Amino acid sequence: MLARQRQAVILEEARRTGAVRVSDLVGRLGVSDMTVRRDLDVLASRGLVEKVYGGATSVVGKSTDEPGFEAKSVQQRAQKEAIAAVAAGLVRPGTAIGLSAGTTTWTLARALDAIPGLTIVTNSIQVADVLRGSAQPDRTVVLTGGVRTPSDALVGPVAVNSLRTLHLDLVFLGVHGMADGPGFTTPNLTESETNRALVEAGRRLVVLADHSKWGTVGISTIADFEEAHVVVTDDGLPAHAREALAEHVGELMIATVAGDAE
Repeated sequence: MLARQRQAVILEEARRTGAVRVSDLVGRLGVSDMTVRRDLDVLASRGLVEKVYGGATSVVGKSTDEPGFEAKSVQQRAQKEAIAAVAAGLVRPGTAIGLSAGTTTWTLARALDAIPGLTIVTNSIQVADVLRGSAQPDRTVVLTGGVRTPSDALVGPVAVNSLRTLHLDLVFLGVHGMADGPGFTTPNLTESETNRALVEAGRRLVVLADHSKWGTVGISTIADFEEAHVVVTDDGLPAHAREALAEHVGELMIATVAGDAE
């Protein structure tokens, strides 16, 4: 099992039970005590668990917690790059696409630079800034209006009303969390309404979510699993999560993260 896969298993267990013990993880994962402790160090450095004597406890955020864009942009960077590369392969020249706000969709925006003739609609200031610097002269970028959130999304009635008049070929949705039952969620009620309008504007929905989003539940559901035509995630997603997603979404695509190793 690769390091990122082990860490995903450890994090899922910590979230499920509230705490994990090094001794139990050694037996479950079939690795050394030092390997488990290194994995816990990595998770703790990302703020996902809190180390305690003999193990770690879960750090469970509130369903309304919303980190700022800068804080999220440094998390799971390699995973987001891998996901963006796969997602970019779904985009055809000359199509109209939507990009929600978020650091994964922001990463995707940078991966679209070589594709000509795109019309791109977004409610993200950060995404629009990336797209504005494109080398493609025939690119059209539409930025919705609205009220700015901590994640640099434009939300509210202005954004919703503008999105309801549009018809897009493909919508890429970044999410705060995904879980069997609640589906794809966000911690911001107003952003949820805006994202739903973006989803409804698209003919096909592609959800972009790295493995750390699994088991996280925001206060409001943007879309159910069944509404996603494609979900693109990374190879750190544990097997049971892959099975849950594959059972409900149209297609599950797994991006391989370069450099995965113990």
